Parts: sequence; structure tokens; C-alpha cells
Amino acid sequence: MSNLDQEPQEDVCGAEGAPGPAFELLTGRDVVLGGPRAMRVTRTLPTRGRRMVGAWCFLDAYGPEEAVMRVPPHPHTGLQTVSWLVEGEVLHRDSVGSEQVIKPGQLNLMTSGRGIAHSEESGRGVLHGAQLWVALPGDHRFAGPHFEHHADLPVLEWPDGSAVTVIMGELAGLTSPAQTYTPLTGAEIVVISSLSLPLRTDLEYAVIMLSGAAEIEGGTLEPGPLLYLGAGREELSIRALEPSRLLLLGGEPFQEEIVMWWNFVGRSHEDIVKFREDWEAGHGFGEVRGFDGASLRAPVLPGTTLKPRGRER
Repeated sequence: MSNLDQEPQEDVCGAEGAPGPAFELLTGRDVVLGGPRAMRVTRTLPTRGRRMVGAWCFLDAYGPEEAVMRVPPHPHTGLQTVSWLVEGEVLHRDSVGSEQVIKPGQLNLMTSGRGIAHSEESGRGVLHGAQLWVALPGDHRFAGPHFEHHADLPVLEWPDGSAVTVIMGELAGLTSPAQTYTPLTGAEIVVISSLSLPLRTDLEYAVIMLSGAAEIEGGTLEPGPLLYLGAGREELSIRALEPSRLLLLGGEPFQEEIVMWWNFVGRSHEDIVKFREDWEAGHGFGEVRGFDGASLRAPVLPGTTLKPRGRER
């Protein structure tokens, strides 16, 4: 999914150590993708107060609502896009030749590396899910672009119907087959009554409620905000107030400063200028075949130099 904002803000992150345990509710902002009749999402990364959780640098949650997703071909650099659905179907096409329908419980993972373009479409119907980005570290940000689809992910189940699906990285002894480049956790958690999960004390974590309501570490979480939990925790305890579905994000605090503007992740103002120029010139991102419509134009860069501002606002 694209950042369709035509006046995107500069986001520069990284270069700070792991915090201790926290309980910080981060309120997102509503963003309409593709115009006033298009799909509305809640963006909680980057947001006021925090730009990253580990290498996770972008989080849009949407639905459940009747909507049409139609995101024209657009570019990405220096990141992985992670597409996760609870309800509905979305067709992905990209410039390395991939064409894949994603369904609930499956993972579409696109690694942009030095540059890729893709589109996303759905028919009218109920859509519910999340779109996330993971920043690529070091020289991996220039990796060859590629796409993965994983329909069979590891699942840990409880007798009451609770379950944990490991989408990215590792959790509770289960490891996703998806390729990662930093220590990472991404998991969907369905809680019917209560459960506890082991955490790594060297990783920082956050959770977002997709549906339901639950008590987490003594506080109540409902759909909307992202709950930042920090690092230094040995376990995560969740007690459902009603059947609930959450996403758990975790990772080693990202030590590199990154500049994130529109759909690009780079390391400097000059990186972003070059990415934008290449996209507008039709160079280096390839062609998305099969989409009925024009590609997105890049927004105009701000009149100031994009500068580092740290992991926290």
C-alpha cells in the first residue's frame, strides 16, 4: 500500500538505544487513500511521540468496512511491505512480475531494496486488515527487489480457541518462513479468554487491537491507538474483555538514522531527491503490468532540506 499523501511529512528515525518497559498509548490519525470516497485508514506509525518499533516504521490499520482498494502503481525503496488481512481479498501486482491475491491469514511480503513498484486492488466488499513497512538495514537496503507469498504460517493454538500466528520473525519458539533482515517479531494474536507469551528482553514491542477489547499489562486496549510497551519485558499477558484480535510488533531498536518521505526510505535528503527523480523519469523501478490506469506521480518535495530528528518526536 502506498502513502498517498500529496504533502508527505519528513520522517527520520533511529540511532537510539532500547528503552525500558513502557505503557504508552499512541493515537493515530485518519488518512483517506485515493480521495474522499476511498478507503479510510488509521496511521499509528509514524505518529506523534514515536516513529519506529524495532525496524517497523509504518502501520496503517483499516476496517472492517465496505470499501474498494485501488492503489495505482507506485514506488518503494529501502523497505519491506507487509500486507495482512482479516477480511476481504486484495490483488497485488509488482514490477518483478508478481501477481498474487492475498486472503485472510496469508502474508504478502514485498522487499523493495534498491527499487520496486506495485499496485493493489480489491472489488467492493468488506475489507479489514493492516499494511506495515519494515526498514531495511545497512547494505540490505540496496538488495534486489523480490516478492514472497506465504499461505501457510506457523500457528500456536490453545484449547479455548485462542491462537497466535507468527507473521514475521520469531515468537514463542515458532519462526515465520518470511525473510527478515533484523531481529523482528510480527504476530496476529486471537484471545478468547487469556494467555501469556514469552518476550525477548532485548527487543522493544507494541500492540494494536484490530477488534475486541482486552486488558494488557494492567491497562485496557481497544481498536484505534498503538500501545507501545518498550523493552525489558519477559512476557506479555493479555486478558480478553471480549474475543479479541491484535497485532504484536517487536524488534531490536533500529540504530541507523533513516529518512522516510512519501514511499521512500533513505539515509539522506540526497537519497530522497534521487529516488523521486528516478521515479518521475521512469528509471530503476520497472513496470507494473496489468493495472488499468496511470501510475502515481510523486509529490513535490518540501522547500527545506530533510534532516534527522531521531526515533522519537
